[in-house]
Amino acid sequence: MLLFIKLLRRYIFIIMEYCEHGDLSCFIRKRRKLPESICKKFLQQLALALKFLRSHNVCHMDLKPQNLLLTSKPNLTLKLADFGFAQYLSADDQNSSLRGSPLYMAPEILLKHKYDARVDLWSVGVIMYECLFGRAPYSSNNFKELAEKIKSQMPIQVPPGSCISPDCRDLLMSLLQHDPDKRIDYESFFEHSFLDLEHFPSPESYQKAIDLVCSAVKYDSEKNFTEAFNLYCDSLRYFVPLINAEVDANKRAALRTRVNDYIKRAEDLKKIVYAKKGSGTEQQLHNQQKTVSDFIELYNLCSTTPALATALEIGSAAEQYVSEGHYRAALDKFQSCLGSLIPSLSNEPRGHRRDLLHNQIQVWMKEAESIKALLYAVNLKEADIAETKEPCRIQ
Repeated sequence: MLLFIKLLRRYIFIIMEYCEHGDLSCFIRKRRKLPESICKKFLQQLALALKFLRSHNVCHMDLKPQNLLLTSKPNLTLKLADFGFAQYLSADDQNSSLRGSPLYMAPEILLKHKYDARVDLWSVGVIMYECLFGRAPYSSNNFKELAEKIKSQMPIQVPPGSCISPDCRDLLMSLLQHDPDKRIDYESFFEHSFLDLEHFPSPESYQKAIDLVCSAVKYDSEKNFTEAFNLYCDSLRYFVPLINAEVDANKRAALRTRVNDYIKRAEDLKKIVYAKKGSGTEQQLHNQQKTVSDFIELYNLCSTTPALATALEIGSAAEQYVSEGHYRAALDKFQSCLGSLIPSLSNEPRGHRRDLLHNQIQVWMKEAESIKALLYAVNLKEADIAETKEPCRIQ
């Protein structure tokens, strides 16, 4: 950030913000590689910077760890620097001049093809890869070796033995596509589930969390426990990042106390919603019975389609895991079954079975989102325990 400029007769002094933790390259080098959670925080901040640039049709053209500066005031924050190669490139503009640093340069630039603003997305992929694994995907001894690897379109693979989440892997591989037409676009990048920019801490996200809790309390008082449970869970996905981002100890403690109450109520409602025996209002009992009967009918209709029947069994197992409090296993099961059911829906002919399948997918997608929120709560509790043992500090 530019603080001020001082003009003298022969010199111009440009006073910039001091970033006491150097650049991302040094940060990675000191730690060899970064945990996925830290990588996610940096990528969220980089994505928000790119979102601002794209809103003004600006392409950075030289994204690399050396141009990403770090400060810890108030939190560990990434600052995008060095716009020496930046230029205006709208979604339809193309260029062919050689710009950027070769190791992070998109293949279409290196090969002297026409290129557009998507070149920055390739660079983000290389940065992400280096954060996760401690080296760039095409690390080379010289430019010639690097060029040969890119020209041959050598497949980019996750190093053996590395453990990253499916969402993380999906984003990484979507960014590192040699063909820009196959590479993830900006809209899909900003909306990707790994980045989860929707729940990134901000005044707007705080207001959304408050609104969701108010709605949850209303439905709770009306004994619409299913809707109240989902709304409490939705609010947690906004609240937990806000707690983690709060630097004022008193405000953080106060917010955490409030959120713990919401977590407890969500847990209580979960026991009601997922209880094997019926509970709730007459209307709610009717809805529960209809949901169960629709599932049984759908399962019977899928008896001639083994893949669909198996996916439904996995989804049913996910609900059982939820009722037992095994949220990580439940989410894995939900993601597995939805990964089979959603593509099948597009090939399903119109009719009653398709309608039932569509409704079941909607139910499980909503439940999966609620389970993600409960996992946020579990992570918050684990962070509480870790924080009491040893406060986290930047070294």
